[in-house]
Amino acid sequence: MTFDLFSDDLEDAASPRDKEAIGPGASVLRGFALPCVDELLSGLREVEQRAAFRHLVTPGGFTMSVAMTNCGRLGWISDRRGYRYGEHDPETGLPWPAMPAAFVRLAQASAAEAGFGGFEPDACLVNRYEPGTRLSLHQDKDERDYGAPIVSVSLGMPATFLFGGLARSDKAARIPLVHGDVVVWGGPDRLRYHGVLPLEDRPHALLGSRRINLTFRKAG
Repeated sequence: MTFDLFSDDLEDAASPRDKEAIGPGASVLRGFALPCVDELLSGLREVEQRAAFRHLVTPGGFTMSVAMTNCGRLGWISDRRGYRYGEHDPETGLPWPAMPAAFVRLAQASAAEAGFGGFEPDACLVNRYEPGTRLSLHQDKDERDYGAPIVSVSLGMPATFLFGGLARSDKAARIPLVHGDVVVWGGPDRLRYHGVLPLEDRPHALLGSRRINLTFRKAG
C-alpha cells in the first residue's frame, strides 16, 4: 500500500510529537518515511539496476565496508584521487540514474518538517549496511556550499547513529534509529561530525539483514 506524501496519511504517521530535536538545527522525524516505504523500495530497485552497489576505496587505499551507489544529477565518488561529486558513474560512464519521484517528495517533505523549506536535492547517496559494517565519524563537506540541510532516511535493520560536534574529538550522542526514521540537520549543525556504530544482526521483515540509508544533499 502506498501513500501520498502530502496527504493526511503522512500527518497521521508522523505528527509533531514524533519530532525530536537533537540540536538547534537538527531533528529526528520518527517514522516519517513509513507511509511511502513501498515506493521507496521500488525506486531503489530501479536505481540498483542501473547503478549497482559497490565498495568504494578511500584516498588512503582502504576499502569501505558499506556498499553504496548514487542517484540524482550528481553522485558522490571516492577513490585514490580523493572525494568528489560527478555527473557520471565511473563504472559505466553513464549518467547516474534519475532520482525517483518518491525520493524527491520525501526529501523535500522531511526538510520542510524540520524547518528547511525549499530544499532541492541534486544528489542521493544510497548506503547498504550489513551486520558488522559501520560508518566512521566524518563531516559532509564535499558540497559547494552548506546552506542546504542533509536529509538521511533509515530503512531496514535498526542502527545507532552517532551525532557529534564540530570537532572530531567532541563527544557524540548515540541515537537509535529504526525503519522509517528520518534525520535532518542543517544551519548551525550542518558540519557536525556523524557516523554509525557497527550494526548488530537484527533482521528486518522487509529487508532481512540489511540497512539501507538514503542521504539527500544539495551538492552542486
